Amino acid sequence: MSVSDSDLIETLFSQPDSDGSFPPNQLWTLRQLSAKRRAVVLAFPPKAAGTFLRTAVIKAVDGQLVRIVHAQGGRDATPYLPTLVRYFEGKLTDKTLVTHVHMLALPANLHLLAAFDIKPIIIKRSIPDMLASYWDMLESDDNALLHGLNCHIPPGFRNLPRNAKADFIIDVLGPWYANFYAGWLTYAAASPQGVCVIDYQSVQADPAGVVERCLAHAGAPVSRARCEAAVEYAWTRREALRFNKGEIGRGEAYFRPPQLNRLARILGHYPDLAPYRQELLATGRPLRKRSA
Repeated sequence: MSVSDSDLIETLFSQPDSDGSFPPNQLWTLRQLSAKRRAVVLAFPPKAAGTFLRTAVIKAVDGQLVRIVHAQGGRDATPYLPTLVRYFEGKLTDKTLVTHVHMLALPANLHLLAAFDIKPIIIKRSIPDMLASYWDMLESDDNALLHGLNCHIPPGFRNLPRNAKADFIIDVLGPWYANFYAGWLTYAAASPQGVCVIDYQSVQADPAGVVERCLAHAGAPVSRARCEAAVEYAWTRREALRFNKGEIGRGEAYFRPPQLNRLARILGHYPDLAPYRQELLATGRPLRKRSA
């Protein structure tokens, strides 16, 4: 059966349930609409090679980067229903939708993705390393100061003493990262087919394999050769993609032991993160450099 215009209008202008789930008639409409197309959603935290990987994914699948949130200024992403409806109707782009969003695994977000049978991809990386990279971005990118990660960046951040900057990063941004992993890794344990979990070390060792795995999970598989070519394409453009140092263990040089202990305490509030604690607080050797 095809979806009628009246079905779409009713779905767009009817509220879902309070937890974000859709009543059966609305869910049927969205599932029917999404049956013929795929979408690749990289639900990454900031500073986890997301821009680099999305570029490679787009190249490999011949996709189109699409903003699926109401506004990028929101930062803490919530998918925007009308955008997804337009895409699955075939009116937004003829290519495969690819998006990179800093999205938490909140019930409303999960219900909306599931309604379209979208299977997101997340990445695990040491939180201190990501916070160090985010700190670098705040020091060098004026736009980053205007759009904090679900928070307000103090106007005088760059003038603060170094230790005060580190305190702010740990105390204000650290909880977002802990919340991110608590939600997604709990969801992945309960629904292993619903989300693909990759790790940063895999991106280092075999980036083409990661791209191949991401696209297969999203239901848009391509050949290994295309993934390798796509990675090379993205690597030659890494400077324009805000590729930072990409090192494992750099967070240890940015934060003092008491600050790292506070971050560990924040993660300790989430028992489900216990198996990942060492990985999420890890330090180690530098990222292997690739030739341009």
